[in-house]
Amino acid sequence: MGNDWEPWILHPSKRRTSYRWSRDGEGVIVTATAEAAASGLSRPLDVDPASHPMLEWRWQVDALIPGADNTDPHGEDAPVRVVLDFEGNRAALPVRDRLFFEQMRLLTGRELPYATLMYIWENSQPSETVLRNPHTSRVRKLVVSSGTGELGRWVRFRRNIVEDYRRAFGAEPGRLVGIAILTDTDNTGEKTRGRYGNLRLSPHELRAAAR
Repeated sequence: MGNDWEPWILHPSKRRTSYRWSRDGEGVIVTATAEAAASGLSRPLDVDPASHPMLEWRWQVDALIPGADNTDPHGEDAPVRVVLDFEGNRAALPVRDRLFFEQMRLLTGRELPYATLMYIWENSQPSETVLRNPHTSRVRKLVVSSGTGELGRWVRFRRNIVEDYRRAFGAEPGRLVGIAILTDTDNTGEKTRGRYGNLRLSPHELRAAAR
């Protein structure tokens, strides 16, 4: 993670999450602190997922968000998220999704991607659960951390984003056009802190590397 990341404003009315850059022995760390807030950091990409399907990162969370529940539209908060944006044929989307996309464009000034896959830390849903966004079918959340068992320590991941996209959306992914991190507590109004590090894409040849 370098300095080529930019603020991601979800909605102009929402309070912004604070992101602070530092380093440890393994590289750059981004510490996110949200207090009734929701904004992220994003980076545009233009990558063929088939050529670079492996996504690696680590994250750390000290405590769960009281009341957070990503199955409830009023409790959709997470202490850490890694967000992937994919291109596709928007004209083929159902009318409901196209109307939602237009509404969000008018509210935020930002075009939504064709599909968004989020890796999240959830309070209670089991790991590997795929959750649908209640507002649009084009956002799916994949639980990769759950509950309190790994709180307070760095958790490392190596995910095949092509396989995860197929499982979440039942289709092949288009080009990967963006990546983001997001820590949010706008629904619960709580305060949380999460840390991110070593976020990168890699080709198949690195599949056998140590996690």
